[in-house]
Amino acid sequence: MSAPDEMDLKILEMLEKDGRMAFTDIARKLGVNEATVRKRVLGLQVRGVIKRFSVVVDHGKLGMNTVAIVGIEADPAKLLDIAQKLCDFKELKCVATSTGDHMIMTEVWTKNGLELTKLISDKIGKIDGVERICPALILEKLKD
Repeated sequence: MSAPDEMDLKILEMLEKDGRMAFTDIARKLGVNEATVRKRVLGLQVRGVIKRFSVVVDHGKLGMNTVAIVGIEADPAKLLDIAQKLCDFKELKCVATSTGDHMIMTEVWTKNGLELTKLISDKIGKIDGVERICPALILEKLKD
């Protein structure tokens, strides 16, 4: 599999800024035809460079005003099972296994602190093998 070239990187940069940008607009900015852009985007998808196109939602405008990064310590033998179960919770926008202070890191969105507390105690804390939960509230995201 070949690495993306300079044109691929420029296409990716434009799509990262605006995933809805028309291929004709990208082509005009790059000085190529639309078919070239279409073929390159398809190639990037086939090679797995582009995983998916998605929508970024401002959760705060939907009433999800409490954001937390939650570190989770787990029984090592159950780590992957726990991480997989966490992926089922709609409130968790990101779940990752990690090294460092916590074995699992999550990004959690809830309406308020009470909902966050209930999620931690009633759902996350009841998963077999979860040993410790360490939430940290996000005050302000400066870069996303």
